[in-house]
Amino acid sequence: MSNLPISSSNKSIVVLPFVNMSTDVENEYFSDGITEEIINALTTVKGLKVIARTSSFAFKNKNIDVRSIGQQLGVSTVLEGSVRKAKNRVRITAQLISTDDGTHYWSKNFDRDLEDIFAIQDEISVHIADQIRENFGHLNIQEHLIEAPTQNMEAYDLYLKGRYQHLMWDGQGIANAIELYEQCVAIDPSFALPYFGLAYCYAMAGSWGNNKDLLQMSEEDLSKGFNLDKHSYVGYFSKATLSFWGQWDFIKGHEFFQKAIELNPSYTEAEEGLCELYTAVGYFEKALWHTDNILRINPLSPNHYFTKANIYYLKGDYTKALECIETSLSINPDFTHPLALKQLCLILSKDYEKLNDFLDQTPLAERPEECRVLYKLVNPEDKIDIDISGVSSMIKEDSGGSLFPWQLFLLVHLDKHEMALDFLEENIRMRTGQIMNFMNIPLLKPLHQYQRFQDLVQVVFRRELLPPHREINLQITPSKALMSEAEIDMVLEVSEKGMKEEKWFQNPSLTLRDLADKMNISSNKLSWLLNERIGQNFNEYINGFRLEDFKENALNPANSHLTLLAIAYESGFNSKTVFNVFFKKVEGMTPKAWLRSNQI
Repeated sequence: MSNLPISSSNKSIVVLPFVNMSTDVENEYFSDGITEEIINALTTVKGLKVIARTSSFAFKNKNIDVRSIGQQLGVSTVLEGSVRKAKNRVRITAQLISTDDGTHYWSKNFDRDLEDIFAIQDEISVHIADQIRENFGHLNIQEHLIEAPTQNMEAYDLYLKGRYQHLMWDGQGIANAIELYEQCVAIDPSFALPYFGLAYCYAMAGSWGNNKDLLQMSEEDLSKGFNLDKHSYVGYFSKATLSFWGQWDFIKGHEFFQKAIELNPSYTEAEEGLCELYTAVGYFEKALWHTDNILRINPLSPNHYFTKANIYYLKGDYTKALECIETSLSINPDFTHPLALKQLCLILSKDYEKLNDFLDQTPLAERPEECRVLYKLVNPEDKIDIDISGVSSMIKEDSGGSLFPWQLFLLVHLDKHEMALDFLEENIRMRTGQIMNFMNIPLLKPLHQYQRFQDLVQVVFRRELLPPHREINLQITPSKALMSEAEIDMVLEVSEKGMKEEKWFQNPSLTLRDLADKMNISSNKLSWLLNERIGQNFNEYINGFRLEDFKENALNPANSHLTLLAIAYESGFNSKTVFNVFFKKVEGMTPKAWLRSNQI
């Protein structure tokens, strides 16, 4: 297997959805679950950029060249594989591939009992992290990246099914997830994750309409989950969701979103929740900073682009909002949130022609007739033929269920301001979805002149109810030295002796962990030493010794009967490509050209 060094220090990876090779197509939930577990495990390695699940799954069932994937996501490596599950056995194949040239760094097959599933996931994750470290530079890697969350495989199987439904992110998916999570905790009450899944589902279901029974159930499941696992980032995300969306508690929501991100900086769901919180309270610049940070590791998420578009819409920058909307829809043309937001932005941009064409051509458009009437009311100077005589019946017949409060917008721009304020007050009391952004919703500006509106702003957003508005700290904390100067000198001396006298480098299968064992130090310390003090990754360091050994042997007349490749293999190189590319990188010419120029 190749260990070709890459000059880039881009320590990054996307884990593509593992292919379901089982005879039962319904086992898709299992292969998806394995993929997500490995993604989550790798995100615990600090300094490793791991593409988030949404962007990874954008490539599901698509046969796209890894080089193209690398360019789209800005990553140096791709992990792909397959899962075959049959009764109590599982077979997993995995391979790590360079996005630069398609080189395979590592591959392995695992045939195990299903009870070993967590050990397999851990082994794959550690192997992958090791390979990236050996080829791209220092990473501090724990001995284990995955711990078994349950010993009950039936419960784990139900959890993966529930999670599969949960990630549908729609009403039916959430309802199905609740049923499966409930079955899961009934089988294994000591399994924390399904409690947190239930807490999130109940929080979201209860927050639309202020269903206090569901919100209370979310509280209870959170308590049960945290009694089992006090350091779950998934748990803190669920707790933040309940506080923010369910209770409009911005301080607690902020605290718990921050805690989830602290526990897992790559958990984009929590950071997006933080963006939505900052948006609601009007901290737009902080919200935009976090959306850009999210998109660095989740660049193919339509939801993140909608979140960014919503910030620009509330700021009054409709051009930038529409740009983000188009990007969101280019990823998922059927995503209803940006479709509805596009309608509002076109109204406020005073572009009826585009709006009318969009409504005619978009079956999923939200309230098209109300939208046209609202355009006429907001832009009365625009001489367009729209009948607004039926607007009163539109308001009366509005049964809710839309992303945006069209009934409220129509009341405002019909100058029925007292009725609009009544509507707004009631929906704030009910904590209805997007109404949380009411302080900055552009279409509500005519209400700003009223004391009732200002009183509502004070009730929800007075200063003592808001999180601190500190500037984002962009300073990078310098890494701490892992070894003393005396220890560094001792290790380098041991290494020099081993390479010179025992020629450790001639072992073509030598790994960083193997070399660390020979030196009697941890692999993390050795990785740090090579990267920070010598300025090389592991493969560059070892191949440097191999290269010098090759040159010495190639110039030795006693070896004239051997090919250059045979001499390279004897020096420890394990592939022709690795040898030729590394040689040319260091010497600036091919091995043959070098030999000719150095022979007397």
